[in-house]
Amino acid sequence: YEAIVALNEAAYTGKVLDYRTQKLIAMGINAAASDERATKKQMISAIKEFGVTKDEIVDVLRVVLLTSGMPPFTKGMKILGDVMEK
Repeated sequence: YEAIVALNEAAYTGKVLDYRTQKLIAMGINAAASDERATKKQMISAIKEFGVTKDEIVDVLRVVLLTSGMPPFTKGMKILGDVMEK
């Protein structure tokens, strides 16, 4: 656990890109990989920690559509719908 926390702190430094932007990038990477669990966790975290809006997440998912195709985009949109319902 301590190793994971240290890795997280090393990756999310906020030195050049702020932590909020890094969180959006992480969300896009997880969505592009079609990792449903991780994508959902990133979405929930981004909303709770930074007040990220649905429209901002949709923008991230549009980049996923352009770079990874329709299946990951569709899956990401479904996850977003589920997250916003709660």
